[in-house]
Formats: sequence, C-alpha cells, structure tokens
Amino acid sequence: MAFDASSIEREAMEYDVLIVGAGPAGLAASIRLKQLNPDLTVAILEKGAEAGAHILSGAVIDPKALDELLPDWRGDDSCSLKTPVVKDEFLVLGQSGSISLPTFAMPPMLHNDGCFVGSLGDLCRWLAAQAEALGVEIYPGFAGAAVVYDEAGAVKGVQVGDMGIGRDGEAKGDFTPGIELHAKYTLIAEGVRGSLAKQLIARYALDEGKEPQKFGIGLKELWQIDPAKHKPGLVRHSFGWPLDWNTGGGSFLYHWGDNYVSVGFVVHLNYQNPYLSPFDEFQRYKHHPDIIDTFVGGKRLAYGARAITEGGYQSVPKLAFPGGALIGCSAGFVNLPRIKGSHNAMKTGMLAAEAVVEAIAAGRAGDELSAYQDGYEGSWVASELKAARNIKPLWSKYGTLVSLPMWAVELWSTTLFGGWSPLGTLKHGKTDAASLKPASEFQPIDYPKPDGVISFDKLSSVFLSNTNHEEDQPVHLKVADLALQKSSELDVFAGPSSRYCPAGGDEWVEDGAGKRFQINAQNCVHCKTCDIKDPNQNINWTVPQGGEGPIYTSM
Repeated sequence: MAFDASSIEREAMEYDVLIVGAGPAGLAASIRLKQLNPDLTVAILEKGAEAGAHILSGAVIDPKALDELLPDWRGDDSCSLKTPVVKDEFLVLGQSGSISLPTFAMPPMLHNDGCFVGSLGDLCRWLAAQAEALGVEIYPGFAGAAVVYDEAGAVKGVQVGDMGIGRDGEAKGDFTPGIELHAKYTLIAEGVRGSLAKQLIARYALDEGKEPQKFGIGLKELWQIDPAKHKPGLVRHSFGWPLDWNTGGGSFLYHWGDNYVSVGFVVHLNYQNPYLSPFDEFQRYKHHPDIIDTFVGGKRLAYGARAITEGGYQSVPKLAFPGGALIGCSAGFVNLPRIKGSHNAMKTGMLAAEAVVEAIAAGRAGDELSAYQDGYEGSWVASELKAARNIKPLWSKYGTLVSLPMWAVELWSTTLFGGWSPLGTLKHGKTDAASLKPASEFQPIDYPKPDGVISFDKLSSVFLSNTNHEEDQPVHLKVADLALQKSSELDVFAGPSSRYCPAGGDEWVEDGAGKRFQINAQNCVHCKTCDIKDPNQNINWTVPQGGEGPIYTSM
C-alpha cells in the first residue's frame, strides 16, 4: 500500500512569527523583530545544513540596510565583511581584446563607493549568530515542504518535510514525519523561485497585473590567486564575449580577503539559442586574453550556481497575503544594473518585521500586512528599483552593444529627475521559458574542452560545491509529462536542459529505445534554472530532505 502523507497526525509548534529561509532577508527580519519586541517568539526554518550553506552571491555588498539594522557592525571583528571597494572597472570584451569604459561618465547608481567585497554566505553566518544572541530559534537542516492554511484560507504556518521516504515513495524504517510550525504571521524568505513562494503567488494571484518575473543564471568560482596579482577592493564588471551581442549577460571579478578572487558569469535566461550552455560560456570567458592572467598560478577553491531575479520594479508581486508576506528574493528585489540586491532583501525583511510587530501589538494575527506593502512602496528599495526599471527591457530588446549607451541616458534621467523616464515604464512581455526558439533555427556550439587548469568540467565543479543528497529518496525535480519532455524539449529544442543545468542534473541518455530524460538529483545545486527555463514549464523544483544540497564556503 502506497505511503499516504495526508493521513499523518503531525505535531505542531507555535510561534509568534515563522520565517522560512535564513538568508539576508530572513535573518534581517528576525533581528528587527527581536529588536522591536524581545518577547516575541521567532523561528527560522533553513533547508541548508547551516545558515549560509545555500547562499551564493557575487558579492559586492551595499551596507545601507546593514547600517540601519546593526549600526556597529564595522566594529565587530567577527564580521567577515572587511574589504572596501577601492576601484571600479567596466570592460566591453571582444574575442581578442577589450575596451575600458570611462567610470567618470557612469551614472552614480553604477559606482560602488562605500560598498564592500566579500562573501554573502559568511555574512549570513554572522547575522545568524546575531539573531540567535537575541533569542531567535534557527532550525538548519529543515526544509519547508508545504504551506499550512487555516479554515479561512489564511496561512497558518509551514510543514517541515518528512524524512525517511524511499525513492519508491514508501516509508523506510527510519521514517520521521515532519512537524508543523504555526505562527501568527509567516514570512517567506526562500530566495529566488522558492517552491512555497510559487504556490503562494499562484494561490493568492499576487502577480496579477504585474510583468512576468525575469531571471538570470549566475555561476561563480572562488579562487585564491598569486599574491603579486591580488588587488584588494578591485571590482571589475564586463560585457560581451563570449556571449554574442543579442544574448544578455556579463561577468565579474572581485578581489578581496586572503588573496581571494570571486569570478562569476551571468547569462540572462531569456536567451533564444537552445544550444547555449551558460556553464561552458563561463569556462570559456576565463581564457580571454585580458582575464586569464588573473588565474595563472592560482587555485580554484569553490564553485556554485544560482538563479537571479532580474525583473525588477515592474515584476515585484503583491507582497502581503493573509497570514504573511514575501520578503527578499522570494519577491525579487535585485537591481540588475547594480548587480546587487542583498541590501534590498535585508530592508524588505526589516519593513515586514516592523509591520508584524505593529500588527501583533494591536492584537491581530493571520490577516494581511498592508502596512508592509505601504512601507515598501514608500521605501528607498522601491525608489532604487524604479530608477532602474527600464534597463532589463532595453537590454532584452536591443542587445548588449546597442543598449549600453541607452542605459546611461536612462539612468542619468531617472537620477536627475527623481525616477522620471522619457520611456515611462517598459514591459518585459514573455517569460524566459517562452523565449527559447526551436533548435532548427540554430547551429550547435562547439565549446572547447576544459584544460583542468583554468577551465573545468561540470562534475569536478559540483564536487567543489560540497553537494550531497541521499540517493534513496523521491526525486525532488518533478517532471509532469515525460512524453512531452521527449516530443518537445528534446525533439523541438534539442534537449537544452542538459546545457542550461550548471551541475549535470538534467541529462538525456541513450538506451535501447533511444534517448531518455534522466534527473541526476544527487548533483542538484538548487539553482532552480530547470524550473525557470524549461520551454513547457514541465519541471517543478521541490525541496529534498532537509540539510541536503550544496554546502558553500565563503560564497
């Protein structure tokens, strides 16, 4: 008889506030809650093995929100954020050379004065310690698997995922049912394309009247380089090669810490060519003649990948729903031209916390936090996103080379005129999944073989992400229709999933009957790209057992 999870009588724990996700938004929210009312009971569910384990970002961090939340952070030696930005560089890459763009002509938004380079994961570890010192209960290794609703249809809390279910769907000998955590308000801080956020956006139509969310895939490596080449505080961004001018994306090199260089590559997921492989474009980029010398004599320490929200102002959904709210990248507050969003994520967590404290003080519970929505709309987060709102649509329509000077005009206009743009607010149009074109319109891309010194293959890269999943559990990537995957994703689009997955998690394998779609869930780094880019939206990313996935260090 098949295992029936719905028949389980689950234990429940009660809190004033429940937060799903120990990222910058969730941790900032928890700290603000306890600052404003130390008597509140606050719990955070974190699917990673520890706070910071699943956090991946560039990261150049604007400390604006951190200064508001914890003004004395610079004086705390245990905080890892220690390398200030000292120089910005902007390059346009061709295949054999580059052009440096003048920084003095850049709109103020694109300057990183006052920002810091470091690891967002390490910052989250530090924030988690600050939260726990205030009495916040953090539960790492517990994934939020389902939303719990009350009789009126409001969010009541979250059910933790069951442990000990076999791949066949049957309960094993070590089966442990997940408990429910109930709260007066539940804040969803899962990050980009979270599984619970997807459900809540659909259930409450939070995206009604909004533009579709847009995404990129960000791939990152951490290197320790020759000390003679290290330039602490250097921040370099580049556009162009190896991508063609019609494919959005870019790269970054950040010098920080103990001779560390964070190198990353972002490909916008509205690309059209199904033969494009973001991972292989990243590896190729490192061989550019103006880039490669940084890595000669160095050592690659870590690798990871993560989807990035890019829709900006016009794609932010309604934030509050009965019983809770979306905060951070669950809603999408990344400023695309700045290539940063952790400061916005933290601020939205703080705004939500302030609305929650006010509501609980008034004796309310389970209703809609309209004060949070109002707070966001009047905040510097909304103003910043509004000023950058047309960069993504311009980039999508005109490509990199043509849109670059248009960026400058647009950002100077919105800077000088308080957010006003002669273009109004442009639309994104279709989703990233709908942007892919049939393979018949393109030629396959012949990517060079990695040399194992500067460039690497996927499997050796995934090894450095410390990714692990127990094999005997249900596959957490759910394919709705395998026949459709074959007839469309393979036969029409030439199987792009094997290329857009940065970890070898999606694969077309040969067997006696031809090609078969295979999910290698063990490799999954939780980037969510398959959930976003599949042309038929036929793949749904769900949480595996808690504590599994990557364990990123200093990423």
